[in-house]
Amino acid sequence: MGIGEIIVIVMIGVVVYALFSMRKKPSEQEPPRDPADAGNQGSQGRQDNSRGFRAPGRRGYAKWVGGGLGWVFGGPIGAILGVALGSMFDGAGTAQSAYRGTPRGDFAMSLLVLSAAVMKADQRVLRSELDFVRAFFIRQFGEEEGNRLISMLQEILKQDINVQEVSMQVGRYTEYPVRLQLINYLFGIAAADGLYHPDEVDMISTIAGYMGVSSADFTSVKAMYVKSAGWAYDVLEITSNATNDEVKKAYREMAKKHHPDKVAHLGEDIKKSATEKFQKINAAYEEIKKQRGMA
Repeated sequence: MGIGEIIVIVMIGVVVYALFSMRKKPSEQEPPRDPADAGNQGSQGRQDNSRGFRAPGRRGYAKWVGGGLGWVFGGPIGAILGVALGSMFDGAGTAQSAYRGTPRGDFAMSLLVLSAAVMKADQRVLRSELDFVRAFFIRQFGEEEGNRLISMLQEILKQDINVQEVSMQVGRYTEYPVRLQLINYLFGIAAADGLYHPDEVDMISTIAGYMGVSSADFTSVKAMYVKSAGWAYDVLEITSNATNDEVKKAYREMAKKHHPDKVAHLGEDIKKSATEKFQKINAAYEEIKKQRGMA
């Protein structure tokens, strides 16, 4: 099912629900008001609105309709995006902010939800993290689409995310090289403030596990960002006891596995990020060669 069909179904559901919510049975009609009370009632209404109160059945319905339809057509990620879309619809009263991705297996939608999970892992969302994600999306998708996606991210951050279900869905509908690139991207968020909070690293590890990323590959990617004494060996997924021939073989295998061309179809910015990762693999190999005096 294409994105156009999904959006049409969501919008139809919202409109139908709105029409039924706004209709009242005769017995539910409010009694006539005394004209003398009109001013007080208006004042009270404004006071209620200033406190965030909403008339029951008039507002807030769109996100639940969107979430229900999102789950049907897009699984756990679709449900989260449906609620976010519905919340944006409620707030703006228009469909102008509707997202333009396909929930199931879509790289951009996966980025949105997993970004929110990592950003919330340490119980705070930093401006530096949001700026990192915004800059990435604008480079990747253009300013208009990037800002639209950031608006959705801000709504997703308000939700509880079932990391297991979401990560497993991403694992089912994305190729392995894409999953590895997702892990790299998430470490970029964690490093946005110059630090790697343990809770964020643990969250990325959890996501990687549920996506089906091997522990060796996760340790390799982590070593590219969180340096340790043996980081170069971790990047190549070998131990310091490996022979020189094993080091060379490991380097060739890692270079093949992480070659930027494997994610070129995701866009130039993703390919650029993959190229930077590829360079870190080269740096790890050069570090080991230097330590061992290898030719």
